[in-house]
Amino acid sequence: MALIRTTQIEDPDGFYEELVGAQRDLSDDQAQRLLAKLVLILANHVGDRRVLSEAIQLAVTSTR
Repeated sequence: MALIRTTQIEDPDGFYEELVGAQRDLSDDQAQRLLAKLVLILANHVGDRRVLSEAIQLAVTSTR
């Protein structure tokens, strides 16, 4: 399986609003912990190490 790079989320704007809203009343540290937990939960759901490595590389290169 390869990393899917096209939008798969139904209502991506609504998802983004929910993600931002989940962090709204948190400190910066709490928000970072929430996002780290979410990444680990979703990584476990994906389960494919190659896909996860590809996602990490994409995130790294698009952040620089």
